[in-house]
Amino acid sequence: MSAFKRVLVANRGEIALRIIRACHEEGLEAVAVYSEADRLSAHVRAADAAVPLGAAPASESYLNIPKLIAAARTTHCQALHPGYGFLSERAPFVDAVTAADLVFVGPPAEAIRAMGDKTAARRRMQAAGVPIVPGTTKPLGSVVEARPEAARLGYPVLLKAAAGGGGKGMRLVREERELGSAFEAARSEALKAFGAGEVYLEKYLERPRHVEVQILADANGRVVALGERECSIQRRHQKLIEEAPSVAVTPALRRRISDAATAAAGAAGYRSAGTIEFLLTPGGEFYFLEMNTRLQVEHPVTELVYGVDIVREQLRIANGLPLRIHGGPLQPRGHAIECRITAEDPFNDFLPATGVVRYLRPPTGPGVRWDGGVEAGNEVTLFYDPLIAKLIVWGETREVALHRMRRALRELVIVGLPTSQAFHLRVMDEPRFRRGEVDTTYLERVGAELLAQDSRPELTRPLAAVAALLAEERRAAAHPPAPSDGRSARESAWVQTARRESLRRWTE
Repeated sequence: MSAFKRVLVANRGEIALRIIRACHEEGLEAVAVYSEADRLSAHVRAADAAVPLGAAPASESYLNIPKLIAAARTTHCQALHPGYGFLSERAPFVDAVTAADLVFVGPPAEAIRAMGDKTAARRRMQAAGVPIVPGTTKPLGSVVEARPEAARLGYPVLLKAAAGGGGKGMRLVREERELGSAFEAARSEALKAFGAGEVYLEKYLERPRHVEVQILADANGRVVALGERECSIQRRHQKLIEEAPSVAVTPALRRRISDAATAAAGAAGYRSAGTIEFLLTPGGEFYFLEMNTRLQVEHPVTELVYGVDIVREQLRIANGLPLRIHGGPLQPRGHAIECRITAEDPFNDFLPATGVVRYLRPPTGPGVRWDGGVEAGNEVTLFYDPLIAKLIVWGETREVALHRMRRALRELVIVGLPTSQAFHLRVMDEPRFRRGEVDTTYLERVGAELLAQDSRPELTRPLAAVAALLAEERRAAAHPPAPSDGRSARESAWVQTARRESLRRWTE
């Protein structure tokens, strides 16, 4: 395989910008793609060239495989990085990329297929000696098949989609009389979400932690585990806050769970960056949950604690190069925390919010990292995930990291639409969280208390931000733009010229 020099980044927002920066640091050229809604986004300007995909809906842009392949060919790319979400875990997409003689910066299609079928993955892990949650290892054809299995496991049990993830096609069943309706509901939701209605049963574990291990595997067969992340703060199976390392994991447990993760990756024939997710019980037992065959949203906390640039390693692996990580067990250094800053109103059941970001001032200072893809003037729409940015901090200890995150959240200013900022501030001050007493039911138990107060002092706009916004509006009112054809009013002439010249240079 010849080394590639130019990469198409088949994604948007903060992760596209993150990958573009990694490409440049590896001496590679990066090509962005964008929908009509993202034409003025930061990732478009950061790339060496950018190709329009079409209208805002993802089905017409970021999920359109022929358009993505055409964009790579037109700009003479040799590789494609999918980021996360969208098509990143779709084996047919990997097949299309490789059929177009492009390098896919990610795992082989066979590994994605192997781990995408949850029941097949459970059988594979069981054969590799990786502990799995007690339950069935084959799909259940009917509720008649499910009843004796549920009785064997003992209620409560979980019905889960065999082809799914993210909580879709999942139902908790606490007693036998609920099984029939839950089975049909889980199967129907799984069919709509994934095009496959197969479900299986797992024993429901009471108040486990969600702990996952980051792995990197190169083409030479070397698999490295970069410790664990604590991802127990979730809402509807969607992660909100992540940490590395976990306060519940001792050095001895870290070795055991890391060994299980590397065994899991080896059993899947894995290559690239991936994550093995586990459930950790209060008694210290851990069980394989699933494998994410892609880059994770929360990868920065691992990067800060282990000093490894995971995206750059991904690019090297795809280029056939060995990992740059030294041998022997890796030890975490310090503590990192990530808060997902989303366009959602936590005081209104986390209802997604839309609108224009009127003013944005990210926090800065020692140990603070802002992975953002939205800027002042950008519009947040319902077409895509509500993630605005990831705010990550590092400290010598967890206590230092908590204080630093609290400080960074107070410095952050976003004007124009509701965000999750106030929620995160309240979690940082919540006594149980500060003591590390968390599990996957944390928000169910503590959420109402956290969000019960009517007053929202955390959302008070700093006077400096308001003054800056008002001054900007006064300047705009005093000097209105000249009449134009409409498009140039939204996109300056120099931006249009630069984009035309960039595309011309890359397509000649």
